[in-house]
Amino acid sequence: MSALLAYGGLFASALVAATILPMQSEAALSGLLLTGAYPVFALVLAASLGNVLGSVVNWLLGRGIARFRDRRWFPVGPRALERAEAWYGRYGKWSLLLSWVPIIGDPLTVVAGALREPFPVFLALVTLAKVGRYLALTAAVLGLS
Repeated sequence: MSALLAYGGLFASALVAATILPMQSEAALSGLLLTGAYPVFALVLAASLGNVLGSVVNWLLGRGIARFRDRRWFPVGPRALERAEAWYGRYGKWSLLLSWVPIIGDPLTVVAGALREPFPVFLALVTLAKVGRYLALTAAVLGLS
């Protein structure tokens, strides 16, 4: 049962960390890696799946929220939204390779949804970025670099 809690907790931590809610999953993964009690592949897989799914939630939010952009309660002002759209328009889908970066990564995935980035392209680039980040973290924690 403790393995299920460890993997489930890591998955949930990574999922929430990838949404626009403030949370970090690196500490959870690092702690579980350092115990040596769980297979490294399984931990990286659980964290990656959760983090990618969280980004998919952001993409879906972006797809749905664009229709509310003219409402007073919309959380982003028109100028800020125009800047984000211009930035994404300039760098395009390849900017999703930065989806792992704190602070800018999560909004990028929302903007990708709002600007109708095709889901297969979105999923491929975000998965590459997120798995790469967790592999690099794993290598650093375990001293494999």
